[in-house]
Amino acid sequence: MPWKRVEPMDQKVQLIADWQSENFSKTDLSKKYDISRKTVDKWINRYSTQGIDGLKDQSKAPINRPHATSERIVKRIIAHKLKNRYRGPRKIYHQLTKKYPDIGWPVPSTIGYWLKKHGLVTQRKKRSRVAPFNEPFIDCQSPNDVWSADYKGQFTTKNNRKCYPLTISDNFSRYLIKCHGLLGPRYRESRLIFEKAFREYGLPDAILTDNGTPFASSSVAGLSRLSIWWIQLGIIPERIEKGCPQQNGRHERMHRTLKYETLDTKAKNIKEQQQRFDLFQIDYNNNRPHEALGQNTPSDYYQKSKRSYVERARKPAYDYDLCVRQVRNNGEIRFKGQMYFLTNLLDDQPVGLKQIDEDSWDIYYHFFPIATLNVRKNKIFSK
Repeated sequence: MPWKRVEPMDQKVQLIADWQSENFSKTDLSKKYDISRKTVDKWINRYSTQGIDGLKDQSKAPINRPHATSERIVKRIIAHKLKNRYRGPRKIYHQLTKKYPDIGWPVPSTIGYWLKKHGLVTQRKKRSRVAPFNEPFIDCQSPNDVWSADYKGQFTTKNNRKCYPLTISDNFSRYLIKCHGLLGPRYRESRLIFEKAFREYGLPDAILTDNGTPFASSSVAGLSRLSIWWIQLGIIPERIEKGCPQQNGRHERMHRTLKYETLDTKAKNIKEQQQRFDLFQIDYNNNRPHEALGQNTPSDYYQKSKRSYVERARKPAYDYDLCVRQVRNNGEIRFKGQMYFLTNLLDDQPVGLKQIDEDSWDIYYHFFPIATLNVRKNKIFSK
C-alpha cells in the first residue's frame, strides 16, 4: 500500500482543527507540526481574519512599489518603440534621454522588460560567432580615411522593376553618405552617384569594396573603369577577400538595418523606394544611436573631407627613377624590345616601371602598384 501524500494545505487545516478542539496549546501545536510558535500564530491569525482563504499561499510581491515604472512612462516607451520597430532597449534609452533629459527614464534592462512584456521583442536566431577581421580598418583613425561602398542585394518593386541599392558610408563615423536605388550595377550610373558624393563631401583616402561589378574586374590587379577613375583622383581602391564580407563588417551591419527598415513591404516603384532610402539616410545619420559610437549618432562624428573633388583628374606623373611606358590601344606595353599585355582598360595611359632586382620590375599606375614584370620569364604577374 503506497504512502499517503500530505499536502501543506491539509496540514494547515488540521492545525486549525486541533486549535479549535482546545486540546492543544500553541506550544503543543508547534511541537506536533515541527514549526515555530511564530508560524502557529501566523496561521491562526490568518484564519481568524480571512477564513479558509487565509491559509492559501499568498504573493510575496510588495504591496507598495515606490520605484515601479509609471504607466505614463511605459506608454511613452511603447509609443517610441512602435515608431522605431527595429531599435532595441539601449538605443531607445539613449534616444529618449537625449530628447527628454528632464524625465527620469528607466535603465535599458527595465525598458527591455516592458518591451518583452508587451510582445515587442523578436527573438534573434543564434549564429555561430566569427572572430573579427580588422585589417581593412587599421588606418581608419578619422573621417574620410576609408569609405565603404557596395550594392545591397537587388529586389523587385511592385511594378516588376529591379532595384539595386548603391550604398556609400564612412567607416570611422558610420555616416551613410549615399543610398541610391539604381537599375543595375553599371559603371556610368555608379560613377554619377560617386561624383555627387565627392562634390558634396570631398574625397576619401581609400574606398573599400568587394570584388563585384563595377568595383573590380578580371583585369590586372582587379582594375575596373571605376577603380581607375578613383586612382586618378588619388583614392586607393581597397578590396576585401573573395567570400569574406566580414572584412567589411561595419558596412554589412548597416545593410541589415537598411533591409529591416526600408524593405519590409514592396514599394510601388523605384521612385517610392528612393523616398524610403532618403528618409532612412536622414534617420540613420542624425537620430539612430550607434553602440560603437558610445550611443551617439554618425552626424556627431562625421566631418567633410578637406580634399576637394576636381572635375578633371590629373595625368599620372612619375619620379625620375621610373621608366615610363605608354599603354597601347591593344593593352600592351613595349619594354626592352618585348611586348607585354597589361590591360585594355589603360589604353593610351602612361605607366611607370621601377626595378626591384635584376629580372623584376614593379609596374605602377599613378601611385598604385598594379603588376610585376619579370623580363627573364617574359611575363607580367598581377598584384
